[in-house]
Amino acid sequence: MPDPAVPPTPPVPLTALLTREDLGLRQLAGPPAEGVVVHWVHTSEMADPYPYLLGGELLLSAGVHIPEEAGPGTSYFDAYVSRIVAAGGAALGFGVAPVHDTVPEALVAACASHGLPLLEVPPRTTFSGVARAVWQLMARARLAELRRVTEAQQSLATAASRPDPVPSVLRQLAQRLGGWAVLYGPEGTEIAGAGREPGDEARAALTRLGEVLRPVRSMPTASASSQGDSTSPAGPPRPVEPGATTRPDRPTAAAPTDPGRPAPSSATDSVAGLHLAAYSLGAGHGFVLGVAAPQRTAGDHTVASVAAVLLSLLTGEQQSGTGAARSSALVRMLLGVPPEEVASLLGDGPWVVVRARPDGDGAPDPVAASALGAALGSALIDPAGDVVRVLVPADRAPADPLPGWTLGISSAVEPEDWPAADTQAARALARARATRAPLLRHGARHAFADLVPPGEAAAHARALLAPVTAHPALTETLRTWLSLHGSWDRTAVALSVHRNTVRQRIARCAALLATDLDDPDVRMELWFALRHI
Repeated sequence: MPDPAVPPTPPVPLTALLTREDLGLRQLAGPPAEGVVVHWVHTSEMADPYPYLLGGELLLSAGVHIPEEAGPGTSYFDAYVSRIVAAGGAALGFGVAPVHDTVPEALVAACASHGLPLLEVPPRTTFSGVARAVWQLMARARLAELRRVTEAQQSLATAASRPDPVPSVLRQLAQRLGGWAVLYGPEGTEIAGAGREPGDEARAALTRLGEVLRPVRSMPTASASSQGDSTSPAGPPRPVEPGATTRPDRPTAAAPTDPGRPAPSSATDSVAGLHLAAYSLGAGHGFVLGVAAPQRTAGDHTVASVAAVLLSLLTGEQQSGTGAARSSALVRMLLGVPPEEVASLLGDGPWVVVRARPDGDGAPDPVAASALGAALGSALIDPAGDVVRVLVPADRAPADPLPGWTLGISSAVEPEDWPAADTQAARALARARATRAPLLRHGARHAFADLVPPGEAAAHARALLAPVTAHPALTETLRTWLSLHGSWDRTAVALSVHRNTVRQRIARCAALLATDLDDPDVRMELWFALRHI
């Protein structure tokens, strides 16, 4: 039976038509309707409909083509049904009006013999009514599929912005497809996986399928096989055109045998009752996404493709600005060129500095930092310990919190003020963590302290704070403690130290400054002074 040229709409289960009371269809012969789907409807009164069928049709006929001499003792109906089956027809609908009062018994027997579902179409039901019902069911299925794909895209994008983006995306993909999702590294090893793990046979076949997609540097030795020979690693490779994919119930293509040609971008296979698919990630670093699911619906490929795009961004270098431009800017700054002179290589300003810390324990890994940069639209990322710093154009500064992260954002500055902006972002992050706010911005507004000339204010601050500025930990503790209104617990959270350490440091500051830190006037003066240190 030839494969149907499947249209870009979900097929209609034959059971959905049989349950429509307005149609009144009744199955008379053939296999159970539960396993039969209809891709479209075609009406024909030709004695040989084979040349006019593409496969997957519900063929409707009123029996006009049946000669008077055709009967149980002739071969007419057997030949007619065999041609429909050979053309890949999904089912036959026979209208009992106006030519025939009943469905011929010989036609029922032929359909039963050839395994073709036969439906009786009652006189009150027109063929156009059947076709309209099929299009309606297709439209509903298509709408439901689009909604499912949209929801999956949103959930995958949210997962990609979490501190553990790769496992989160794989978990979400496995959940959406009801199977197993795995990320293979450049060497073919499993980096991460999620969902219901398949058996050894399917797992090995999926690993081999991933090898099909890797760039060929020499003659390939492995291939992915169809069900039945997928466990045999010694089978001969089957060539495929670049970028080709296969139907899930057909043998999968192997890597191209010509080293000069690129590997395909995706490939599929069926093994041990599971549908396997592999997607080459576009970063060009050899990463492959593998999926094993018990069934494949119309939107599954789209959902998996979205996940592959996100994983490509997570496993490869971000391209907000070209890598060459960033490299050039770095080299020039290392050689002494001021930041403002190389900023044009990185994009238009002004800029903000974003400091981000993942919720929970542990430091973010490079993939999580890369995912954060992708969410913020910047490739200028610096994972530093438990904090990630990102230099972001001011027009891309985050307006809303990012799930799984606590953010501190500086004011918008020109390149020459990047160091000051980094300090602002650090203080904003510390305050955000202390107040349990997911996002805080540095507040820049005029104050009474701005009435004093900057030079005089800085000289006064240095003189006033000289006893503690020799100890950076004391200075930062005093600054944080004052910004949080003297809260021991919040200061401890912001500085990641014990509250007793905060008490000891503040007591030390009071002793060195020989002042009463409970006095609000003293606190105000110290706060103004700290703004100039």
